[in-house]
Amino acid sequence: MVRALKRIKALKKAAFSDGGYDAYLILNSTNLLYFLGFPGTSALLVPSDGECTVYVYGVNYEQAKAEGKGFSVQLVNGDENLMGKTAAQAKSCGVRRLAVDTLGVESWQKLVKEFPSEKAVEVNSDFVQSLRMVKDEEEVQLMRRAAELTSEGMKAALEAVKPGVKEYEVAAEIEYAMRKQGAGSTAFESSVASGAPSAFPHGGCSDRAIRDGDLVVVDIGSTYRFYCSDMTRTFAAGKPSQKQLKIFEAVRQAQEKAFEAMGAGVKAADVDGVARRIISDAGYGSYFVHGLGHGVGLEVHEAPTLNRFSKETLQAGMVVTDEPGVYIVGYGGVRIEDTVLVQKSGAEKLTIGLYSLSAE
Repeated sequence: MVRALKRIKALKKAAFSDGGYDAYLILNSTNLLYFLGFPGTSALLVPSDGECTVYVYGVNYEQAKAEGKGFSVQLVNGDENLMGKTAAQAKSCGVRRLAVDTLGVESWQKLVKEFPSEKAVEVNSDFVQSLRMVKDEEEVQLMRRAAELTSEGMKAALEAVKPGVKEYEVAAEIEYAMRKQGAGSTAFESSVASGAPSAFPHGGCSDRAIRDGDLVVVDIGSTYRFYCSDMTRTFAAGKPSQKQLKIFEAVRQAQEKAFEAMGAGVKAADVDGVARRIISDAGYGSYFVHGLGHGVGLEVHEAPTLNRFSKETLQAGMVVTDEPGVYIVGYGGVRIEDTVLVQKSGAEKLTIGLYSLSAE
């Protein structure tokens, strides 16, 4: 629980330093996992002073008591109003202004009933997001392992991609390889998109048999102790054509130059611009239809964003993706993606290898 208490301390410093809030209520399941280190809880009330309270339903109560050392653990019965229970606790602690990380309309209505004014409750996820964007050393090591497992899965993909093999058969080999090496789960549904459907950035995985000459975009990720990784490679089933090689080389260069541009203090939008210019100069600018990348952590898509509209500046400890792509509808697509750790100077690829188009 040392890590959990350290994160709570950092949250208090961020949320309460200006005196604007008296307490912070965390309801998002991933944010709860981040602060507590174990799943299955329903809420966490962090007052500016005093003990933090974890709220949990009966099915996870014993686990929370065992793992939630340093916190008050309260059982929520099935017939109880969670919002009312947390609000009552907040008021007993003298809370007059409460920040919440996320809140649906129905929950908001229940919560504000317990306070004298609607203005007493405000949704503000900035504090948690700013903490989660920059990974500590323990998080980096977990993500490094998740990336290693994903790289093993991609090796299995390279061996499995052949004419006549169905997309879901390739996905099965990938997922078996990752789980056999220790992955907790897949970070998202494995995507093996071949032929014309590879031109769809989220092509999915079907019962289509891979054909000779197809481009095959493989997008996979694994988790390790809840932390994610994300990796994409593009293979050619059989001997690649000159057009395929040209597209692949443009994407490969864009991906590498964007990686070389990364480092603490660099604007995320500028990194996107590096990749976008290379692909545009190669004649494929209109086919690069998404941003360069996104943050990765407990979720496979989280802050920061790396696109032309990004406002963030990269910081050491951020883990992001570098994934330019070219997608020509009716023909096929190429994407190369790595999970990357931003460092004080430069960056490090956590997912590695297989930067060749040929799967032979």
